[in-house]
Amino acid sequence: MKKAILFSITALLALTTFGQERKWTLQECVQYAIENNINIQQTTLDLESAAIDKSDAVGAFLPTLNGTASNSWQTGLTQNVLTGVLESQQTRNSSFGVSSGVRLINGFRNHKVLDRAELSKIAADYNIAKLKDDVALNVAVAYLQVLLAKESAKVIITQNAVTQEQIDRTQELVDGGVLPRGDLLEIRATNASERQRIVAAENSIAIGLVNLAQLLNISDFENFDIADGNYTVQGESILETQPEVLISSAKDNRYDVKIAEQNEAIAQKDLEISKTGLYPTLDAFFNYNTRESNRASGFNTILDPDDPVIDSGNPIGVVGATGDVVTSLTPNIIGGNEIGPLPFIEQLYLNDGISYGLSLRVPVFNGWSTKNQIKRSKVNVMRAEYQKELAEQNLRTAVYQAYTDAKAAKESYEAAKLAVESQELAYQYAKDRYDVGLTNAFDFSQSKLRYDNAQIELARSKYDYIFRIKVLELYFGVPVTELKF
Repeated sequence: MKKAILFSITALLALTTFGQERKWTLQECVQYAIENNINIQQTTLDLESAAIDKSDAVGAFLPTLNGTASNSWQTGLTQNVLTGVLESQQTRNSSFGVSSGVRLINGFRNHKVLDRAELSKIAADYNIAKLKDDVALNVAVAYLQVLLAKESAKVIITQNAVTQEQIDRTQELVDGGVLPRGDLLEIRATNASERQRIVAAENSIAIGLVNLAQLLNISDFENFDIADGNYTVQGESILETQPEVLISSAKDNRYDVKIAEQNEAIAQKDLEISKTGLYPTLDAFFNYNTRESNRASGFNTILDPDDPVIDSGNPIGVVGATGDVVTSLTPNIIGGNEIGPLPFIEQLYLNDGISYGLSLRVPVFNGWSTKNQIKRSKVNVMRAEYQKELAEQNLRTAVYQAYTDAKAAKESYEAAKLAVESQELAYQYAKDRYDVGLTNAFDFSQSKLRYDNAQIELARSKYDYIFRIKVLELYFGVPVTELKF
């Protein structure tokens, strides 16, 4: 018997000392989950992507500016970049350029793309907010489930302590001949069953804590535990609000419909963007280019100082009076040398050039790709409209369901309180009769089991009622961080 009592004491201490390092409140769990949940962190990347898309859209309004530079070596018959003549040579050539362009007209496509980027950013904000609400609700459910498991375990442990006392009492009555030995065996069997239920309850607590820790992205399962605060039913006045008022408030505050509305607006904007493919585009451009080479810039000839010109022998005319033939003179070149390349900066200055103008593109036929894209965009608009309508229907259904569930949970909670009062009286009556030998152990055990189940059901209905009220408050527009428990 001492071992059995020690078992109950150990089990109860395990519930009160588990995870002494820190006890997490529900508000702390919700806040921590919002800040560290992996799904929320992933969705935050969508917001960053939307910001990048907006930056792209703004950049499309700005002109482009690009620079080019090249340096090459050529051997053999190549064109002299300075004279344009083909020569057998070994040269090094460099070229440099700057180009700029800007789109002047494109059917206002850039403006529409920027509008779409703004819509995408808003949609990303809504998605994050919705996910935070969903995570908060999931954390609240997991938290309340752990509380329920703990309450159930405490009920079983407390009643098992009573059962162990009854074993001693029954042993005395059996020894005194007041009760048959079968009653002692029955009460011992009840004790064994309750000890099994205690183990199962503790396992439920451990599993519930693991599930809650995973939602919070906490890996230290062994030291994770929640505070055993006395959570009371708060906010019951929400049940006095008419469902239509709740639905109207939910449309203004919940993100399901807002996301669907944004997706519809994005689809409409995509349709406008696809239609810009039917309009001409006008671009302006400006280019500046220059070059230089290590090729000689010219040839310096040397004339005979004594006889700088000579008769070439080529006739160029006849003297009319005498009939003498006139021939041309040519320089008397006795040598020469190449002139080195001009200075680098001077070559760039002498060889530069610019080009500028406008470029017009008019779409005439492109294999129906633009028209097909417009058709696809129209289909997406219709799909987004249906999704919006479905979201509104789902929201209306969800609010009505939540309202009905909350009212049912309230009735269940009130009935559970009455059931506990009745079962407690019945249990006390059966206990008094059992103590004086007026009822058998089986009837007493059944009465005790009904009382235990009534207490567990009271705890379950209480936390279910609390959760249902909080769901209604969220629909009514109460922020997650301001929910009171």
